[in-house]
Amino acid sequence: MPRRSPLSCLLSALLLAAPAAAAPPPKIVITETAAFDATSVPAYTGDYADVYAYLDAHSAQNLAQLQRWVRQPSISAQNKGVKEMAELLRADLQGLGFRDTALVPTSGHPGVYGYYDAGAEHTLVVYMMYDVQPIEPTGWKVDAFKGELVDEPGLGKVLMARGATNQKGPQRAFLNALEAMIKVRGKPPVNLIVLAEGEEELGSPHYPEVVAKYEAQLRKADGVFFPMNTQGRDGQASMFLGVKGILYFELEARGNDKTGGSQKSEVHGSMAATLDSPTWRLVQALSTLTTADGEIAVPGYRDAIRPPNAEEQRLYNGLIGKREQDAAKTLQVLGASRWKNGRSVREAVASELFDTTLNIDGLVAGYTGEGVKTILPHRAVAKVDSRLVPNQTPEQALALIRKQLDAQGFDDIEVRQLSGYPPAQTSVDAPLSRAALGTYRKYGLTPTIAPRIAGSAPYYVFTQTLGLPMISGGLGHGSGAHAPNEYMVVQPQADSKIASLAQAERFYVDLLYALSDALKQAPAKGK
Repeated sequence: MPRRSPLSCLLSALLLAAPAAAAPPPKIVITETAAFDATSVPAYTGDYADVYAYLDAHSAQNLAQLQRWVRQPSISAQNKGVKEMAELLRADLQGLGFRDTALVPTSGHPGVYGYYDAGAEHTLVVYMMYDVQPIEPTGWKVDAFKGELVDEPGLGKVLMARGATNQKGPQRAFLNALEAMIKVRGKPPVNLIVLAEGEEELGSPHYPEVVAKYEAQLRKADGVFFPMNTQGRDGQASMFLGVKGILYFELEARGNDKTGGSQKSEVHGSMAATLDSPTWRLVQALSTLTTADGEIAVPGYRDAIRPPNAEEQRLYNGLIGKREQDAAKTLQVLGASRWKNGRSVREAVASELFDTTLNIDGLVAGYTGEGVKTILPHRAVAKVDSRLVPNQTPEQALALIRKQLDAQGFDDIEVRQLSGYPPAQTSVDAPLSRAALGTYRKYGLTPTIAPRIAGSAPYYVFTQTLGLPMISGGLGHGSGAHAPNEYMVVQPQADSKIASLAQAERFYVDLLYALSDALKQAPAKGK
């Protein structure tokens, strides 16, 4: 019998009868036999020795810029330092010579806008996020906002701080590269629009307001770029062309006239003999959404999913060998011993790329502290997320979940959407994609290329709303995002293939010129 997830085991154990088993998820069929060959893209040959020399000469100042950024807290969930970080970013853009800069008011945290007029034929949008995750109460080796340099065995010297790799470190490294181009050559090869948000870690609920304010100007741009660290500990790079969408919502059960329970406060636990329990009610409602082994049981939930197309299948074929090779190490890093419900590596990767999810992020009810406190809670809440793939939408997914709860007799369960947006993707054959791949090849790297990652980001505002291609990329290695001891390598040990901060900055220089060249050779927009 397949082993179940810990949460599935808990829910099943809590219930007198587990829900009836639903049909297993449909098998993801890969019919293409060809694999995308990244080596077919020639290496970029541009050389900007004068700009590289400037970066080398200012390496200490450039590292200090990264430290300055991570030392400014910007925890969006707690509204800690958010406005100050937004102003810091705006001021940095202004200092670099961006003609127009602004803090952009939204219904939540402000966005940041900047426009650099290089007098160029083409314009590139640079997406940035300036917010970070909250700090864990334990586990940090250093103060999370001191921006300290730490010697890490097997890596070298790292910048350890919240935001070091997600995403302040690589974003400021990009601005370091931009500054070098401006100082040495007077301007970058393309016009730039920086459009940053302070709510990415909250699901980007108000970023569309920032985009809407500048929509007319953004529609004239040629593409979008997001700087990030893409190397693993072994120095190998990975590249992805899209993201999954997301639906994030809460389910809440409260005492009410229909299902009973206290309606105003928790009561003594002995009252379980005479009063109903909203907590049990929530657990029972949750159990109707999946089978006992954690597979989605909501009728029709996958009906909208588009099967992987020919390009996506070729990309899958091109990366699966590396993923199989790294499977044992990946499980070890994740602290797991097998893939979900005994899936093979190939099946697990196919699910990661092409299938949807339904995940409980947290359960809150009553007393969860140390020792004993006997109470009957009057409310219970579950936070749930679903990662969406083409052609799912948050609205469709939430409606199906509501329908399932109602059909199972749980119409009293309140459903509140907290965030949601669709998936997004750019073709590997887009000029921007090939320019980025060629830049990796210049540095002796042939990255694995995924059609999308398992995570989510609001790329849809560019690819869907504005119809622009969007890519992410950059050299450098970091880890620990959303966890203690987040870091970015700034000076790798001698035998490492990981890029130093200076090398990461060089990559961004080359990439901007490569993107400019690619746009010049591409057909004019609208033709």
